[in-house]
Formats: sequence, structure tokens, C-alpha cells
Amino acid sequence: MKYKIIFIALVSISFIACKKTIDILPQSNLTSASFYSNFAEVSAALTGCYNGMQTPLITEWQFTELRSDNTKQGVPGSTNSNNRDISDLDMFIPSTTHQALADYWSNTYNNIRNINTLLQKLNVTYDPAAGTINFGASVAAVTDSERKQIAGEALTIRAYHYFKMVRLFGGVFLVHKPLSFAESKTTNRSTVADMYKFIEADLRTAAASLKNQTYAQQASVDRGRMTIWAAKSMLAKVLLTQNKKAEAIPLLQDVISNSNHNVLASYSSVFSITNEMNSEIIMAVRFKAGNLGLGSPFGNDFGPLGTGSAVINGDGDGLNYPTSEIDTLTNGNTRKPVLIGVFTQGNSVKLYIKKYLNPVGTKDDGESDWPIIRFPDVQMMLAEAQGYSQASLDLINAVRPRAGEALLTTSNTPTVAAFERALSRERRLEFAFENQRWFDIVRFGTTLTTVNAIDIMKAHFAYEYFSHYRLYIPPTPTLAELQSNVTPERLLLPIPQREIDTNTQLVITQNPGYN
Repeated sequence: MKYKIIFIALVSISFIACKKTIDILPQSNLTSASFYSNFAEVSAALTGCYNGMQTPLITEWQFTELRSDNTKQGVPGSTNSNNRDISDLDMFIPSTTHQALADYWSNTYNNIRNINTLLQKLNVTYDPAAGTINFGASVAAVTDSERKQIAGEALTIRAYHYFKMVRLFGGVFLVHKPLSFAESKTTNRSTVADMYKFIEADLRTAAASLKNQTYAQQASVDRGRMTIWAAKSMLAKVLLTQNKKAEAIPLLQDVISNSNHNVLASYSSVFSITNEMNSEIIMAVRFKAGNLGLGSPFGNDFGPLGTGSAVINGDGDGLNYPTSEIDTLTNGNTRKPVLIGVFTQGNSVKLYIKKYLNPVGTKDDGESDWPIIRFPDVQMMLAEAQGYSQASLDLINAVRPRAGEALLTTSNTPTVAAFERALSRERRLEFAFENQRWFDIVRFGTTLTTVNAIDIMKAHFAYEYFSHYRLYIPPTPTLAELQSNVTPERLLLPIPQREIDTNTQLVITQNPGYN
């Protein structure tokens, strides 16, 4: 790893990626050979790995929420190239040279490289044949408990990245150790099965290595670090995604019974910047305002375009708007004021995503963290894994009262199909704009019998066609053309073309459905 000096310059050892105070350390001339020698240095390197989670996330909504039925590019008549690129993703026709895809790929692998270098210095290695993570003698001078904790956190972050990549792109390059330039040229795509084998190994080892303490027992300065509950929750989702329901159930039950995480009484308080890393948040990517280069851009990214400072200082960019469908679906739901804002100017009415909007002193420098796993996610995953029963309905019911909705029973939800629709709807509303919806509807095609991404997206295009898609600049797509774009092959994104073109040693295959 070419260790990024900016990470060291920005963080103190006490920060450890989660405490929102930052000291400046006057360090220079640091290399991977001279660094990572003691606990302080590997802790600072871990901080860099946490900070490295921010950059891929900044564009991830384009590949998740936008490609689902939750959001859309808000200016269909625009000729702006950035808007057109966003629209291409929205309509399932991204180019293999799509810049945002290439950037997301590179930013993700950059952080994987950081993590691999840190793990190398701790002598934590992956055995592909056995599918196990092994601990050798550490290069860094750390105690066994210190090494296990740091490795467990790093392994969880690495699994987080690869779990996103395999669901978005299918089999990708499984890089589990630092590679030379020559070695990278001889590393081809792995199978999806091998990717999941690796992700599971990371998370099982992390769960066995991290401190076994409840949320209440965790020091407040450590809130936001990867925990045993984050590792177990993510592992359960990895298993559920592979339809390994029986293996996921005990993990989910463990988190529910023993983590001390819970559902807050108020939906709005979950996302308040004065209540960050509360007991409902199991895992999040953290942001820090204050012109430190660590602020959240989403308030400005998602704020309505052309509104000056009426909604947010510095204006909104209008990159990602709620669909008419989710606007209608949230009517009468107390989540709606948190999720969707309305800006009215004369005869113009603009809906916008409000979830990450808070006052900013500088544009793109917000305070809001981005939740990855919340406690209701664990409850609803257990309902999904268990299948139709009153016990599963009760798990969904855990969030319905605070949303102002009636409880589900076997009387008002009398069939498997009704249960699956209710689960899909509840997850959609509860986790709206958290980059969950796309992964959910793709997974449902495996874990549920009546809900799948292709049917959902074709219905979405039909619902939004008259008010949105028919307004695109010529050539305007027909509804039939839009719906024909949604194929099993295009549930995956294309491998960035530069990964294929720049390798002169191997033939790297492109995903089917892309030229």
C-alpha cells in the first residue's frame, strides 16, 4: 500500500475512526516498510481504513437507490452529461465506460488495498483452499487482544466492501493480500461462490475476534467502530443473500437477544445529528462536518436544484429525487417528514430526499452519518429467514407503531404472498434512501416466492412513465423499451471497461448483457 499521508495528518490515535474529534499529527516520510510497527501506528492505519469507506459510498446511491423504484434522476429533459450518465443507470443502459462506475470500483479497491496492507503487518492471512483466515506471528508490536480487535474490525470492513462488489458486479477480483503490479496482471475474476466463501471467512473470523460486549458496555468514544454485532449481522445478510436461511437464523436471534441494540421510539431521532450512533445503529459510515475533508455531501447532493439557500446552504444539486410512487406510498406514514421534503416556489413543487439534510456551513460538509445496518434490519431479516408466521409478522410489527401503522396479523395478512408483500413494503419504507432497496429486491428473487426485482422494476417504469420517462429528450424511450432493459443479466452492472482493456496478460470477461 502507498500509505496515504492525508490519513495520518488528519487523525490522532484517540480518534480510531469513530470519535468525532481530530488532531493534527506532523508526520512525514511514512512508508509501509517503516510504519505499522506498534499499536499506535496500526490503530492510525485502521482509522484510514474507516475513512476509506466514505469515498465509494458517495456515489453508491447511483447503483442502488437510483436503480430501484425509490429514486430517479430529477431532470429528464437535461442534456448535461452527468445527468445523462445518471439517467443511463436509472434506465438500465449504463455504458461499460461509465465514469462513476469506474470511480466506485477504484475507490473500493483502494481501501481494500489499505486493509490488506494492515492485515499483512498483523500477519493475518487468507487460505483460499481451506477458506480460512489464519493468524501468524505479528510484525507489529501489539498484544494478542489488540491484534484480534484491530484485525476483526479490518476484516469486517473488507467483507463490507466485497459484499457490495459481489452483489453489484458478480464475481470480481478477489485480492486478499498486497499485490505487486505484475501479480495484479495475473489475477482474474473469481467466481461468485469463491467470493462468498471469502466474505464468510472474514466475517466469521471477525465475529470470533471482536470484543464480546453489548452496546451498553461499549465506550462512547468507540461507538461507530465495527463490533461483534456488526460482523454477525452482516454475516447473516451474506448467508440470507445466498438463501442459507437456516444458517442465518441463529446469528440474527443472537443479535436480537444479546446485543442490547433496540428500536428507538421515534424514527426521526434515529437520524438526528445530536443522537448519532444511538442504540438502533449497528453499523454506519461516519462523517464529520467542520471543513476537515470528512463531511457528508448528501444534503447538497440530494437537495432540490435551483433553490439557493432556501433548503440548504450552497443550493442543492438535485441528483437524486424520490419517485412519485414512494411519495404516494408514504402518505399517512409518520416516516414521511423525515424521508421527503417539499419545496414550493410559485407553481413549481419539488420533492427531495430529506433524510441526510441538516444545516451546513460549507457546501458538501454535512454531519449526517450513513446507516449501513440498523436493528430493525436484523429483525426483518429474521422474519424473511423464518417465513410466514405470526412470529415473523411480530418482527415486522416492531417498527410499525412508530410509523403510525396498524399491526400485522394472520387475519389481515392471511397468505404467504401477503406476508412477502408486507415485508417488501416495510423494508422499502423503513430503509428508504439507505441503499438497501436494490439489494433487497434482488435478494427477494431468491428468498421469497412472489417478489422479485424484474417484476418490481417493470411495474416501476409503468408507474413513472407518464410523469417522468416520457419527458426524456429524443430519442424518448417507450415504456416497452424501458421494461425490456430489465433483464436477469442487467441485474448486475458492467465491469469497468478499463479493467478489461488495460490488462495485457489475461482475458477478462465482461458481464453478459453488456458490449
